[in-house]
Amino acid sequence: MEQINILVVDDDKEIAELVEIHLVSEGYKVWKARSAREGLQILESQDIKLVILDIMMPGIDGLSMCKKIRETSTIPIIMLSARSADLDKIIGLGAGADDYVTKPFNPLELTARVKSQLRRFTEFNPGSHDNKQDREIVLKNLIINRDNHKVTAYGRDVKLTPIEFEILYLLASNVGRVFSTDDIFERVWNEKVFESNNTVMVHIRRIREKIEVDSRDSKIIKTVWGVGYKIEE
Repeated sequence: MEQINILVVDDDKEIAELVEIHLVSEGYKVWKARSAREGLQILESQDIKLVILDIMMPGIDGLSMCKKIRETSTIPIIMLSARSADLDKIIGLGAGADDYVTKPFNPLELTARVKSQLRRFTEFNPGSHDNKQDREIVLKNLIINRDNHKVTAYGRDVKLTPIEFEILYLLASNVGRVFSTDDIFERVWNEKVFESNNTVMVHIRRIREKIEVDSRDSKIIKTVWGVGYKIEE
């Protein structure tokens, strides 16, 4: 079985080595970088499947690197930060990250999140299915193909990250049903919600920015105030 390459970008050598030890024990190949610039060079030369990225780094910070990656790639990105405030999480997710882990962290929890993100990316990545039959959802102004991870909105091809795709697919495959943010989080992340957070709302905002003609006047994803979100046919 081919090893999966994971890139760890952190200027803290001890944290990078701790992450490496646990990921290698799970069979992953780990590439380490001490700066964003070095990390971007590794991304260009290696087939990296997931990035673990520290936010606070000298030179190019993690947020800027995340945005740079998102210009060309939808691979999963997990942010690491010593800052746990909701606003910091919103900023990290808003930059395009799929998940956000606060330092100090449990390495086993981080490993579990890595596995979860890789499963999601593999499931929705083009060519990962043996079943050749396309599974499409066709709605007004929106077409979603689960097998080739293709989304078309208002006739435009839209590039979504695996998390964004799964949220949109969940709503579109349950037309008219309202999902609370907790419902969406538990179904998409496969984790229980233990505290209030803005993770889902940030991703919904990013999806709207990509699929809507005017994200301030959402025609596809509707907000049901005080309840959650839905898509109507």
